[in-house]
Amino acid sequence: MSTSIRVTDDTKEMLEKLKRDDETFDELLERLVQTEKPINIGAWSSEEADGARDAVKRSRESFDR
Repeated sequence: MSTSIRVTDDTKEMLEKLKRDDETFDELLERLVQTEKPINIGAWSSEEADGARDAVKRSRESFDR
């Protein structure tokens, strides 16, 4: 089975740079999908998230001076 996907010329150029000489675009995309690390949503605890928010707030306040 074959499926076509549309990409911009810029995207195709970027993919061509990543593609190995001995692989197809299908193999390239499969390799990229398998090696890409999944986004771990909710990885921070509530305390860590609160700390990050506080740090961002302090940082923004330091620029307002």
